[in-house]
Amino acid sequence: MTETPLPREAPLPREEYVEQRHFFRTLRARLAEGVPTQEALNQIRQELLATTRLPIAIDLLTDELRQSGRMSPAMERLGFYFTPFQAYVVGKGEEDRTKFDSTMAFLILERLAGYMTGDRPVISDAREVDDAPSRRGLFLYQFETLARSRLGYADGLTAVAADPFYDEAWSAWIKTLRRVIGEVDFAELLYRRSGWFLELKRRADGDREATVPFDLLFGEAEGRIAWANRGKDPLYLFAALQRQLGYPEVPRPPRKERVSDIPPAVQAQLHKLEARLRFLEAEQKGGLNLEELAVRPDRVPFHDEPARLPPSTRD
Repeated sequence: MTETPLPREAPLPREEYVEQRHFFRTLRARLAEGVPTQEALNQIRQELLATTRLPIAIDLLTDELRQSGRMSPAMERLGFYFTPFQAYVVGKGEEDRTKFDSTMAFLILERLAGYMTGDRPVISDAREVDDAPSRRGLFLYQFETLARSRLGYADGLTAVAADPFYDEAWSAWIKTLRRVIGEVDFAELLYRRSGWFLELKRRADGDREATVPFDLLFGEAEGRIAWANRGKDPLYLFAALQRQLGYPEVPRPPRKERVSDIPPAVQAQLHKLEARLRFLEAEQKGGLNLEELAVRPDRVPFHDEPARLPPSTRD
């Protein structure tokens, strides 16, 4: 029998998000130091405010981790505290078949909790600033997380739509987005639910009182940026929204290290190891060519005996 998640009030008090941000940040740091997850959870529990509900949630996470080795199943059941999106991101980080790991998952949730506290980075060239937290900012952060980390739109948008921070209009639109994403440009979808779409319609109709039969979820500024980014990579749209309007920025997955970024000394050792592996493989296959090891005339001969010292000049 599947256990039904408990209902949750929305949104949580600010102090809960402050403690969540500390929890995800400290857990990520302790794991990087090599501290076992259960031990890290026990340590962090002692640091948290007892007036919040996070210590109780950590007790359940610890029990689940001890039984199944994962935290996401417990987060799914803790619907009174964690959102479906948080549980989904942690679950993806716990999977072995993806490059997305728990460290990146905790960093994403750390910044998300910071946004929900009302904090946002100061952007000097932003013409307008998003009033955090807002449904617009939360959705754009969640959707960019799915797109940038390739976590999957079908299940990911289902988790996003179930977030209690959204009202009925937002949830219905996210479910529609889930059905058409990949067939219709995301920037086009955003633009058609913005105030800029209504403004252009009024100009075209010559009627300043014209309306649309659906809720406008984004403002004119977001609509103009989306209109300018139609047909482009959605990551350009997210970057423009962050640059112009101060929306929260999603952590970038770590880039692959290029050979040119490896120190020369390490490159030399890698070349030596590669040569030894080739030698061993050739020996096993019986294709070892001893002529390659012969001393060529142009090579300086190797002497086992040390060079003789010059004769003494003393009498």
